[in-house]
Amino acid sequence: MAELTYCGNIHPGEHWADVMHNLDSHALEVKARVNPTGAFPLGLRIAQQAVLEADDNAIAEFRAWCKRHNCYLLTINGFPYGTFHNRRVKENVYLPDWRSAERASYSKRLGDLAVKLEPGAKRLSISTVPIAFKPAFNTDAIDEWELACGYVRDVAEHYYQLYQQTGVLLVLALEPEPMCVLETTDEAIQFFKRLNLPEHLRRHVGLCFDCCHQAVEFESASDCLQRIIAAGITIGKVQVSSALKATGDEIPKLLNFDEPVYLHQAVAHCQHSNQLHRFTDLTDFKQALQQGQHFDECRVHFHIPIFLEHLGECGTTQDFLRELLPQLDSHIPLEVETYSFAAIPEQLRTDTVSESIARELLWVKALLD
Repeated sequence: MAELTYCGNIHPGEHWADVMHNLDSHALEVKARVNPTGAFPLGLRIAQQAVLEADDNAIAEFRAWCKRHNCYLLTINGFPYGTFHNRRVKENVYLPDWRSAERASYSKRLGDLAVKLEPGAKRLSISTVPIAFKPAFNTDAIDEWELACGYVRDVAEHYYQLYQQTGVLLVLALEPEPMCVLETTDEAIQFFKRLNLPEHLRRHVGLCFDCCHQAVEFESASDCLQRIIAAGITIGKVQVSSALKATGDEIPKLLNFDEPVYLHQAVAHCQHSNQLHRFTDLTDFKQALQQGQHFDECRVHFHIPIFLEHLGECGTTQDFLRELLPQLDSHIPLEVETYSFAAIPEQLRTDTVSESIARELLWVKALLD
């Protein structure tokens, strides 16, 4: 079975001390519930501030902790650069984007840190933003594309040099997301054609395939997976996640999940016109409903526990996971990512964070077994 972990971005904290605290207070509890005796892979979220604080002593502390508790680093979430909990994040989560030297520098620092945290690894993935937030990016401007592609190539070259020095293969995994420059599978494939990496760099840039995001886009799990593979694009990791969905009279119930921290992009399907309508956030979708627009189904970017088929009066896109996961090659790492757990209405939460994460991991194991 594929290596399976969960993403540490469910836990608050932008400092290295927070990373270690979350390992002690949550990761060990999850390991005890899921795999108490075996080696347990870790999916760390390491913010820019934590990277700067991870000196030689911190690295030694982490490696000693892993040896003591039979854990190892599998993947890093390098998507959110700064604050990711307890205050407004929304579209700021994409900043700095791939037009910025700071995004490239941060990604290089993560690579440098990764090979020190897990020097014996054969392969580590680092997920990142899908170039930029689409409303803030001029897709017709060649110079914007050239700037972004140049920085991605620069990081790929850096990862290649690290591979030559250490033998650890790093994969920068761009993560398509609704309302971003890389949104659909078609856009992702076209980007890699535009990026046009030389042969020696191609293994160092790939995709983080987030199941919630592609399900929100009404994509077929089998179809998009086959097209990515056919295009020769590396899948750095799959983020195992589930979105909200509703049909008919249930659609207004989705508005109960509008909250002030995260961006909850909505994609709605109108059967009569056979068209998809995209909304930046649930607030925009609410305005469309108030104006009398009619939709037959709507899906919302809101990561919810993957073992749920329903949440409140809404459904989920769990079927996307049931279709996709059994088709994946076992060498592709799996990372359950339900970062918005704390944003779920309190009356709909029945587990603690660690209990919910453990149930999610066990659900994946049962599906693949």
